[in-house]
Amino acid sequence: MKTSLIQKYNVPGPRYTSYPTVPYWNESGFTNEIWLQTLKKSFQESNDKEGISLYIHLPFCESLCTFCGCNKRITKNHEVENPYIEAVLKEWTLYRDILGKKPKIKEIHLGGGTPTFFSIDSLEKLINGILSLAEKAENYEFSFEGHPNNTTLAHLQKLYDLGFRRVSFGVQDYSEKVQKAIHRIQPFHNVAKVTFWAKRIGYTSIGHDIIFGLPFQEVEDIIDTIEKTNSLQPDRLAFYSYAHVPWIKGNGQRGFHDEDIPKDDAKRKLYEVGKELLFENEYHEIGMDHFALKTDSLYHSFEDKKLHRNFMGYSSSKTQLMIGLGVSSISDSWYSFAQNVKTIEEYYKILESDQLPVYRGHLLSEEDLIIRKHILNLMCQFETSWDNVDNYVPEIPEILIQLKEMEKDGLLIINDSKIIVTEKGKPYVRNICMAFDLRLKRKTPETALFSMTI
Repeated sequence: MKTSLIQKYNVPGPRYTSYPTVPYWNESGFTNEIWLQTLKKSFQESNDKEGISLYIHLPFCESLCTFCGCNKRITKNHEVENPYIEAVLKEWTLYRDILGKKPKIKEIHLGGGTPTFFSIDSLEKLINGILSLAEKAENYEFSFEGHPNNTTLAHLQKLYDLGFRRVSFGVQDYSEKVQKAIHRIQPFHNVAKVTFWAKRIGYTSIGHDIIFGLPFQEVEDIIDTIEKTNSLQPDRLAFYSYAHVPWIKGNGQRGFHDEDIPKDDAKRKLYEVGKELLFENEYHEIGMDHFALKTDSLYHSFEDKKLHRNFMGYSSSKTQLMIGLGVSSISDSWYSFAQNVKTIEEYYKILESDQLPVYRGHLLSEEDLIIRKHILNLMCQFETSWDNVDNYVPEIPEILIQLKEMEKDGLLIINDSKIIVTEKGKPYVRNICMAFDLRLKRKTPETALFSMTI
């Protein structure tokens, strides 16, 4: 029996929100002093020119969604809000003192957890506290993740008044059977309501997140979900593969059985059907598993080859420096990565001693920086080149040998010093990136680390 491309290439692999990926960080060669050196270097190089980005992790959720692999704390006790906001502002104050100069903030993204778990007063205190020690950069973009079940009109209005113009709502799937399996009961009415509110208030980019490959999900479910989504006309969509990683502690992915999850060709059919429906409704493919209308800034950035990808996902603009605030957040100075401690208790304790709550990181080598550019190019532009010494590594010939098989399968085109991902190859872009991942090649994982690529 002939093996399909899906069966051939559907292997465990990174999602490449960074390179090197977190499991391949060289933690032994990293210190907080190294992080601060690269932080200040990057800030001096880029603040006046482009500003910085802030990712703020707000970890609390009132209920556990069993598809989620994020760092979160489940509670219905809203008294946790103020101590956490105070701690994040304390962390930001420490960074502000280290930087020594007022930062220009180009991007703020509130992620989680459930950012709209927090009251409008708490969110106002957070954003005003951040901005009191900074200024907004030109063409700044503030965004947040909203849960359709608890995002209120007051949330949307207050965040808009604070400068937010982009919001993404987690939809996942509208099938009641699927929603029950992933413990995310969320009627279409709730999504429609918050989407219309956001449009009426004036948000310029409204996104919906949809997942394919969820337990019990069938083609009919994807068709229904996409048709309902099209009726609301969000400006952009993340339509991405469910990452089944039940080995990660605390992610809750044990509420269904492995055999309940669509696999290989059956799973990919869900994506192809959904993608075709999106194309029919004027959505355009942007990077990996993302789609946007022509009016959205993500589409413009993709067309202008300015699309960027980092720990927050795809972004319509690039900043060299991204500071992560809050428990488990990851910062990126371009030259190094740094991650905060993962428990709220430890996060509070370290901040009480006036120390940054960083517990691990990675200093990028010259090779890392070159490979990172190639992977970013592939993820954001579906092409990359090695036409000069600044983007060449000695392993390029070896990489090309590995890519030859993919070229035979029609997934990419290899020119003298360039590769271009074909339309057929776009679903396999993670596999193509893996050919450049020198750290992964040198040390194959001995245990489960990554979700399947397709």
